[in-house]
Amino acid sequence: MTVNGKSVSGTIEGRTLLADFLRTDLRLTGTHIGCDTSQCGACLVHVNGMAVKSCTMFAVEADGAEVVTIEGMANTDGSLGVIQQAFQDHHGLQCGFCTPGMVMSAAALLKENPKPTEAEVREYLEGNICRCTGYHNIVKAILAASGQDVVLAAE
Repeated sequence: MTVNGKSVSGTIEGRTLLADFLRTDLRLTGTHIGCDTSQCGACLVHVNGMAVKSCTMFAVEADGAEVVTIEGMANTDGSLGVIQQAFQDHHGLQCGFCTPGMVMSAAALLKENPKPTEAEVREYLEGNICRCTGYHNIVKAILAASGQDVVLAAE
């Protein structure tokens, strides 16, 4: 498979989850495992352009695929990408555990809908759990990353 633009391979058991392969074999620890039940979204990555919870996919299913993790969201010079910078600028993170999955969800949403409404952002994030922020600043960050003025209904 190709991960973040680099060809990678490995010998693994057939039951190895993509999340475990990324974290253990490739040492890409930005993909977090929060629940092991596909509920929290912390393990979200992109596989062939689609947002996928990597705790629900076997690594062998990604054979030949293009995988992008949170590490692949940075600019080529290593600086934060647009969405990552928006999360920083708008305080869209606290403990940071859910942040990789939120950023990956945001990227998928903005690819599908470049100018989402606040309601569309909130609906899209239903598969991601944050126990710290209350989502308010995460929504602000995603709207800012889309280039829109950030004014939420609750403000």
